[in-house]
Amino acid sequence: MPNNDAVLRVSLICLGAIVLLIGLYTYSLKKMFATYAFGLFAIAGILLPDWDFFDRDFSEWVRPTSTADSEQGRSKRFRVYPIRLTMYTTIYGFGLYKWWMFVFNS
Repeated sequence: MPNNDAVLRVSLICLGAIVLLIGLYTYSLKKMFATYAFGLFAIAGILLPDWDFFDRDFSEWVRPTSTADSEQGRSKRFRVYPIRLTMYTTIYGFGLYKWWMFVFNS
């Protein structure tokens, strides 16, 4: 878990730097807020979910996991799931396109 905290911290610092650069480039507080909101949405969608928990069968979601289950799930953390990858690519691609059009074409 400490690695996740470090990654989250670095992601938020990078987001702050990007928001600052957008503010300096566009001189728009509204565009800075839009960048910050999109960045938080992206970070929350990728880093915060407990994928080991959701990778279990749906019927097991209501039962607490044992430590043996969580140890087995660590190797599944970086497995590629085509449907999840397609959904993330579609949703974040559309969001990135709308953000880009808002920030740089207004």
